[in-house]
Amino acid sequence: MALFLLLAHLLGLLSSLHALMHVRTAQGTIAWMVSLNTLPLAAVPAYWVFGRSRFEGYVIARQARDLAADPQARALGERLAPLLPDFARGPGVALAGQRLARLPYLGGNDVELLEDGEATFRSLFAGIERAREYLLVQYYIVRDDRLGRELRDRLAARARDGVKVRFLYDEIGSSGLPRSYGRSLTAAGVEVARFGTTRGPGNRFQLNFRNHRKIVVADGQEGWVGGLNVGDEYLDRDPRTAPWRDTHLRIAGPAALGLQLSFLEDWHWATGDLLSQQLRWPVAARGDHAVLVLSSGPADRLETASLMFQQAIHTAERRIWISTPYFVPDSAVLGALNLAALRGVDVRLLLPTRSDSRVVDAAAWAFLDPLLASGIRVHRYERGFLHAKQFLVDDLAAGVGTANLDNRSFRLNFEVTAIVADPRFAGEVAAMFERDFARSRPVTREEVAARPLRQRAFSRAALLFAPIL
Repeated sequence: MALFLLLAHLLGLLSSLHALMHVRTAQGTIAWMVSLNTLPLAAVPAYWVFGRSRFEGYVIARQARDLAADPQARALGERLAPLLPDFARGPGVALAGQRLARLPYLGGNDVELLEDGEATFRSLFAGIERAREYLLVQYYIVRDDRLGRELRDRLAARARDGVKVRFLYDEIGSSGLPRSYGRSLTAAGVEVARFGTTRGPGNRFQLNFRNHRKIVVADGQEGWVGGLNVGDEYLDRDPRTAPWRDTHLRIAGPAALGLQLSFLEDWHWATGDLLSQQLRWPVAARGDHAVLVLSSGPADRLETASLMFQQAIHTAERRIWISTPYFVPDSAVLGALNLAALRGVDVRLLLPTRSDSRVVDAAAWAFLDPLLASGIRVHRYERGFLHAKQFLVDDLAAGVGTANLDNRSFRLNFEVTAIVADPRFAGEVAAMFERDFARSRPVTREEVAARPLRQRAFSRAALLFAPIL
């Protein structure tokens, strides 16, 4: 027993040194170092499962692939250069976003705002039918239910028609997907892969990273991205969550290549295959919208998703409206929200009344009183479950994607957001927000203060888990 305890404390010491060098926040570093050296039996396994915020294996795979050194990628950059809008050619806000994305804003796109499941899957299934060469399909959650089987059957049919179909799903988010689902796709000629974070040396025990992206690309010319996964609840077929409120986006034009690049990186991690030589890279204009596709994740050098939200908030001069189902922000985003409100910006947060995570909802309540005190308006959506992830900056730009306003999206999940810099599109998103606000109720400081002591205590306790929520 003495030797066992000695070994446990030695592992705790070594793990705490790893935490000292790799945990991204000072608070997290202190918490892990104290627990690893005082309670190593519980803390050591917890740290190696939940404590890491940088996905080293993916970093190594990204470096090995290095698109910047690919002659085809350099040639593509030269072809895309004329599509850069004027506002993206000089220093400033656009340059910061492009450096975060490692991609430029691209003009020449047609975009379609898709509100809720019926519109989204009608557009998506029509796009699947239009594909002539290949389809890239990636989801966080895929269920073997009515909608999931319809997607499976459509993809299988296109594969039998000669379209090259690749299907990627997250092993944690889709943990309930039976093997028969993938086998039926494979039998039809679809290439199927799981995105697993436990693959590779040093990654055997990590379960905390997720690939939360939802991407479909058809022939490199059309792409879909947003909040909707594949399951019957997204079409209001689950009475526990219906009606389901969500937002998706269709992009037709050169910016769809940003979604294709994101899929390429994830497919390379999951399978080891490089697809860049097998895919089309069209640059023909399909419209007149400028779009930036910004992928983010735990393999990034910076905390890309958090910086994206901070930039949007700091840029706003008149309004910043944000919709998110999960609200557990970091201190930098909280500070940006407060400062925006203090300088007179109309800051509004749209959160769900009905939550599918009791702990996350409790943690969100702990942030509300200081935000309300700064003049931020918080609305709770009451017509079903709100899952939309979108933001609006003034009358200039809007973002639709997969990232929530929480630490998990900031540091642990692979996410993707499409930012459309266009006043007309911003107007469409503003109108959608107004409809959502009409279906919501405002939260007051009196309501927050009147919550029972047990609820307020639970909210404060839930904050302790903020780094993994």
